[in-house]
Amino acid sequence: MSKLPDQSKIFPTGAVLPSEKVLLVGIINSNQPRHITEEHLTELELLMNTLGYEMADKQFVNQRAVDPAYFIGRGKATEIRDFLKSQNISEIVFDDDLSPTQMRNLQEFLDVEVRDRTGVILEIFASHAHTNEAHTQIELATLEYLLPRLTRRWTHLERQIGGIGVRAGSGETQIETDRRLIKTRIAKLKSELVAIDRQRTVQSQRRANCFRIALAGYTNAGKSTILNLFTGADVLVEDKLFATLDTTVRQLNLDGYPNVLLSDTIGFIRKLPHNLIASFRSTLREIIDADLIIKVADISSPHCLQQLVSVEEVLNELGAGNRPSLIVFNKIDRLDENVFKIAQKTYPEAVFISALNQLRIDDLIQALERAIAREGRHLRIQTPFEEVSDCALIRNHTTVQQEIYEDDVVIFEVFCYKNVWNWLARQLSSATTVLEM
Repeated sequence: MSKLPDQSKIFPTGAVLPSEKVLLVGIINSNQPRHITEEHLTELELLMNTLGYEMADKQFVNQRAVDPAYFIGRGKATEIRDFLKSQNISEIVFDDDLSPTQMRNLQEFLDVEVRDRTGVILEIFASHAHTNEAHTQIELATLEYLLPRLTRRWTHLERQIGGIGVRAGSGETQIETDRRLIKTRIAKLKSELVAIDRQRTVQSQRRANCFRIALAGYTNAGKSTILNLFTGADVLVEDKLFATLDTTVRQLNLDGYPNVLLSDTIGFIRKLPHNLIASFRSTLREIIDADLIIKVADISSPHCLQQLVSVEEVLNELGAGNRPSLIVFNKIDRLDENVFKIAQKTYPEAVFISALNQLRIDDLIQALERAIAREGRHLRIQTPFEEVSDCALIRNHTTVQQEIYEDDVVIFEVFCYKNVWNWLARQLSSATTVLEM
């Protein structure tokens, strides 16, 4: 009987994928004109390059309605099949998601490996996972995607899944066995992620006395570079998509503002698979629980605004769309001076920096200080001298502007984050009172 391998062996590291050429296919319709499709295929090409593939060609399909059997219709599929044979191309990638039926039909008809955008993103995530948590999250999303699409020719994901008993010539009985094994594995992974989420919840509660800032943005926008610059963290920075999959949290030191945490999170992308967002929900908790979200965008990208829209869509899906936020346009060093001035006039509330070259960083610091100040409260807190623990809590978790000693009490004039005060008020004894709000 086939059996799933150990989790530690499911996503092998250091594997070198073969350099293969693929055909990319994009759809043109009334809602998506050709220039938009061209942009999307350019991004898809970058995704495939990340996996070690080269683009052989692009095909644009004018489509009024989606064909339920072949997605692009049998006639267009015939044209593409002839082209694939003439160019000796063994793989085709669609920028849109295919249903399991469409994928099976196309693979049989075209006689080549067929992928869609979601499958490509999942494979990239699998190849870039480094921690046990990331492996668990990605394995779950991949298996949920794979289950309804399982066939004897599903070879590309086997490179990441490590082989689950799917073998050429194994027959329907073997496939059904594999399906049962996958369902069992999915149930186990979901249970593991529930435990991980509980751990994240505990960690979040421990940080209840902190002001939390989360970096969010399109993949390769420069979030990790900003984190490293501000906190001295040593997060991997690479000029490629999805270099960072794990959340990193570090202390941010700002004059007058104690207990500020800055977190780097997974990069977003257009059409980020819903099951992947669900699997990474515990990792993305830093965004969900953030007091301030810094939306980082690569202003040098010709698709900068579209990328910002994609970021907003993911934040809305996470339920964090209404969180206080600050837009930061990164990589201004790559801009023409006139373009830079136009961008500043167009987005007067945004901050423009180059994290790599440390340009205009003071502007970002000042913007952060203003944003934090808006989330603060000025309080007068009175506590008896003998309440030593209360005095320590106040001094450690607020910015004390003045201490006034009167008779047997001490009055603290403090600045305190709103969320911190909600936590602190529950920790203080009944002998401590707030004189002014």
